[in-house]
Amino acid sequence: MTEVSEYAAGMPEAMLNQRLYPTLPPEGMSAFCFYPMSKRRGEVNNWYALDYDARDALMRGHGAIGRTFRGRVLQLVTGSAGLDDWEWGVTLFAVHVDDLKECVYTMRYDEATTLYGDFGPFYTGLVGTLDEVLDATLA
Repeated sequence: MTEVSEYAAGMPEAMLNQRLYPTLPPEGMSAFCFYPMSKRRGEVNNWYALDYDARDALMRGHGAIGRTFRGRVLQLVTGSAGLDDWEWGVTLFAVHVDDLKECVYTMRYDEATTLYGDFGPFYTGLVGTLDEVLDATLA
């Protein structure tokens, strides 16, 4: 189920609708990765022990880093709390697989990720016909 973050207050309606009703796969973005994630509830770093303003500031910083990949990487967040062992599923679509690698590598240094992110396995692939996928992997 697609969802919009509670930290998206004030976002223009058109942007909210793009998140809720995406066109998949995005045109020109055949590389993708998916990973499940939750916010940490550890004894030292517990996301839910932070007050809303602290969480909001962290997520705004996280989003600012993500926006540096605009045009190369598109993020789709799906809610899974109560449906499986994770709180969200994150799918990234990109022009090239290396765009995914750079985005994920860069985001790992963000405080919201470093201190408060727990991640499941990553699944990566290409969207397209068999010939398109083979051509892309052989190029």
